[in-house]
Amino acid sequence: MAKEGQSDQSLASILGAVDAAARKGPPPVHLWDPPFCGDLDMRISADGTWHYLKSPIGRPALVKLFASVLKREGGSYFLVTPVEKVGIAVDDAPFLAVELTVEESAEPHARRLHFRTNVDDWVACGPGHALRFEREQGTDGLKPYLHVRRDLWAKVTRALFYDLVELGEERDVDGVRMFGVASGGEFYAMAAAAEIEAFR
Repeated sequence: MAKEGQSDQSLASILGAVDAAARKGPPPVHLWDPPFCGDLDMRISADGTWHYLKSPIGRPALVKLFASVLKREGGSYFLVTPVEKVGIAVDDAPFLAVELTVEESAEPHARRLHFRTNVDDWVACGPGHALRFEREQGTDGLKPYLHVRRDLWAKVTRALFYDLVELGEERDVDGVRMFGVASGGEFYAMAAAAEIEAFR
């Protein structure tokens, strides 16, 4: 972990580089491969709150700026600029899906689910932006996640999960009757149909 003075210097450097890049459009993070410069005392908690030096970052614009240069490599997360890369901690997923709108269509199976994240990105669920459902450790519950970009995911809030259950349907998947939700022509299985009553 970098010392506090080093952290402040790294943070200032990142802010300057990100601010300059943001004026030209979304930062091309996937093209940047700078050297690793150590860890920053920054953490994204499971409820989506960003912390710096163990204090919540209260400025949404600043959080959005950091989120725009977030990158995942393997199981680790980094803030990157063209010239440096610093590690940060993420307790679960880096983003939350906090709002859902349903775009209906007259075409069969053409409904699309649109999710807004806690950093105000809108993501249309479908090819390239899948939903996945994981078992909660030690329970029968499910944790839903939405693919946002590259290797970054948003945890779907509990309220939206219940909305997904309400939109759900049963389909046969590889010979097994599954319950799930459809969006953008894809079907995302939650659990075996016989188990889903536990979530209703």
